[in-house]
Amino acid sequence: MNTVVQTVGLYKHFGRVRALDGLDLDVQKGEIHGFLGPNGAGKSTTLRVLLGLARATSGSATVLGFEPWTQAVDLHRRLAYVPGDVRLWPNLSGGETIDLLSRLRGGTADGAAYRRRKDRLCQVFDFDPARKGRTYSKGNRQKVALIAALATDAELYLLDEPTSGLDPLMEEVFRRELLAAVDRGATVLLSSHILSEVEVLCHRVSIIRAGRIVDGGTLDSLRHLTRSEVSFAADGLDADALARLGAVHDLTLDAGRVRFSADSDRIAEVLPALGSLGVQGLTIVPPSLEELFLRHYGERVVGAEPGAATPSEPHHGSRRHLLGARGRN
Repeated sequence: MNTVVQTVGLYKHFGRVRALDGLDLDVQKGEIHGFLGPNGAGKSTTLRVLLGLARATSGSATVLGFEPWTQAVDLHRRLAYVPGDVRLWPNLSGGETIDLLSRLRGGTADGAAYRRRKDRLCQVFDFDPARKGRTYSKGNRQKVALIAALATDAELYLLDEPTSGLDPLMEEVFRRELLAAVDRGATVLLSSHILSEVEVLCHRVSIIRAGRIVDGGTLDSLRHLTRSEVSFAADGLDADALARLGAVHDLTLDAGRVRFSADSDRIAEVLPALGSLGVQGLTIVPPSLEELFLRHYGERVVGAEPGAATPSEPHHGSRRHLLGARGRN
């Protein structure tokens, strides 16, 4: 079975609010699949349906061959879930909570091997498992969920804003451990609005807006839809020669450098012209996933849609989110 997660025509209504509006999603075995969208787009609602915590209004969802709503017990023995807002039992220690969460899905059956994985993860995440849950910061509460998930050999990891509250050093540890889990054969559905995280980790992405997938594919296949940024020293510029190239856009002179954007799939047309001009200090910056999202969906995302947010979509801050410099959601 190559398809691990699949939804077809998935709808979920909360009263008059349509949280999911015909969502079609597929996640293939062995990949890290990025699930992108602004807050309120339907990411967390989708994950709750996939976990069997919410029942779809209509449509179908299968996870590891199971129907989540009716076969949740069998399903949860084979997956691990990390939410973006972790709450702990206040009087249990972090280590006790990790053991409990792992034991609930049968992940401690191998005894000594589980303890070795748990101890190693506590060390690499710089986590003290002896403290009580009520004493932990948000970042340490997040570490509890991450360690509990990664300490077991799950076939599928469903991650909803998993690095919320982590500092940059711990984010790097998380990325390394997640890649190691995939090397062992796991599959990951990573819901996030931190685009730099998705660019580093994901093989494919699906972009969700207002409860439906609006774009998706590999990062390379999506990047051709946007533009690369080109700049060089301004000495000896023949602006007319550049302006005549159809692939050149937004030509400006800024701080002694010429800057313009060029269609990424037409860079080969621009380079000979730059060579004939003898430009110096040439730099070409390929498009980022953030630029792709903003170019194609930014105008619609910045103006929040009435009723777009749902009770299931928490509001998180981020370091590099889908609205970039245009505003915060």
